[in-house]
Amino acid sequence: MKFLAKYPDIKVEITLDYGLTDIAAERYDAGVRWGEQVAKDMIAVRVGPDTRFAVVGAKSYFANRRSPETPQDLVAHDCINLQLPSYGGLWPWEFERDGREVKVRVEGQLVFNDIFQILDAAPAGFGLVFVPEDLARPHIAKGRLKRVLTDWCQPWSGYHLYYPSRRQSSAAFALLVDALRYRG
Repeated sequence: MKFLAKYPDIKVEITLDYGLTDIAAERYDAGVRWGEQVAKDMIAVRVGPDTRFAVVGAKSYFANRRSPETPQDLVAHDCINLQLPSYGGLWPWEFERDGREVKVRVEGQLVFNDIFQILDAAPAGFGLVFVPEDLARPHIAKGRLKRVLTDWCQPWSGYHLYYPSRRQSSAAFALLVDALRYRG
């Protein structure tokens, strides 16, 4: 990060956790979540663009199966799941079209707790995955994965840095927030 090179006296500690950690109780200065997940009593600063998810699977997976036409069709498919503590287990796949929101709890043989493991398993034909479009795009371009349900995958409010509104910010923290602010 150019920011750290410019301010060598500032130290940043980063902890990765898929849970919805209470940053105030755990004494973190800030957290990063999807915009929809930030509590109303927090200050939120956008640090990334809107993100779309994609449902993709290997072409070999579709050799003997019809492509799903609606999110509900996914229950008849093998899907590779993501386990997140913040959702109490398996993450439901979330879709929207024409103002109608749909959450589908999918089933399959494989469950991972890391999005990159899920993406690695998809080209092998183990099932469909629901991953950020940016991660799937190179695999789609190379013909390793086929995308389905595109019109059901609407943009999500991107990542936001958030912190308690009652917090007295240091000058170093203010500099970090400004350096991370999305200006897209």
